[in-house]
Amino acid sequence: MSPVSRSLRVRGFPALATSYAINELGDNLGLIALAILVLDETNSALAVTALFIAGKFIPALIAPGLTAGLDHRRISRVLPALYALEAGAFAGLASIADAFWLPGVAALAFADGLLAVTARGLSRGAIAAVLSPAGVLREGNALINVVFAVMSAAGPVLAGLIVQAWGVPTALWLDSASFLIIALLLVASARSLPEPEPHQPGEGWRSRVRDGLAYVRDHPTAGRLIAGESVAILFFTLIIPIEVVYAKETLDSTSVGFGALIASWGVGILIGSALFARARGRSLGMLVLVSTAAIGASYAIMAVAPTLAIACAASVLGGTGNGVQWVAVMTALQESVEAEYQARAAGLLESALAAVPGIGYLIGGGLTAAVSPRLAYAVSAVGVAVVVVIWSRRPIVPERVTV
Repeated sequence: MSPVSRSLRVRGFPALATSYAINELGDNLGLIALAILVLDETNSALAVTALFIAGKFIPALIAPGLTAGLDHRRISRVLPALYALEAGAFAGLASIADAFWLPGVAALAFADGLLAVTARGLSRGAIAAVLSPAGVLREGNALINVVFAVMSAAGPVLAGLIVQAWGVPTALWLDSASFLIIALLLVASARSLPEPEPHQPGEGWRSRVRDGLAYVRDHPTAGRLIAGESVAILFFTLIIPIEVVYAKETLDSTSVGFGALIASWGVGILIGSALFARARGRSLGMLVLVSTAAIGASYAIMAVAPTLAIACAASVLGGTGNGVQWVAVMTALQESVEAEYQARAAGLLESALAAVPGIGYLIGGGLTAAVSPRLAYAVSAVGVAVVVVIWSRRPIVPERVTV
């Protein structure tokens, strides 16, 4: 049996991995369906932007605090409750879809976003708690990485198909049902889920938040990983909103060409995910540096690429780096921090993934509007290179925590 498959035999991991995957699928499905709803009802790009701010950016700022307030409670109770509340949020959104009211939609999208990011942070902490003692944390994360990539791509596509065939309310009701199913699955798997670490009696929510932030800030690995990855994500996502302009105007391609460019990145992600799954025993620090550098190199090539074919080849390179980079950073973080702080540290990293892209989108759009998409790619490449240089000045992960 392969090491990756062996992780599925660890008690509690299959249920946690399934819940994490469905959370990602449902989050993407729901947000895309809501974006279609808001655009159809308001015909306003500003309203759609407000939806993403309410559903992604603001929740990411608050979720670390909620995670700190919940990570000492029983996972077998907290996670099912969070998913049940998400099911309720989407049921509410489905109910008001036909009687559209933007403030109500934004409020429920905010609630769902907060629940989703918090659940991901708590899930990552619980996953580390069950896999680390069995010595298969890296292998389990590799499996989740592949599933995460598939769900991230499937969510928007599924949303488009369902909305096209049956309408937005149906998509939202189905999303609600998926979260309810996963809540029931976790309830049924309660005995296999990990117990929380003991905490100080009378320790308040604010003190837990401050303690978690202080721990990450002072930790020789966690602080550098989260801060560096937050900056890296900014430059990784800077080019996302301008890719269509780059493909169709800069490279003088067609909609098919744009699709090929995006698909090339997806192919790379699958390659990278497979490479990480086979990288048992490799230094996590080296994997982080090489994969981050690969993304930066791909952006540098795309900044000067004369043809779509060269841009697609560079996109495969970047996607391959992408397929390794995030999971390598998350695994390095999990292997570095103490059990008590797993959920809080992972929650901070998950929040960065949700919040920082919004800033990157604004910068990328501004650079493209002011000069060209090539400048946006060049700035991204330089920014990623700076992160790699800073990270390489001393080991990202101490030797004692590598496998």
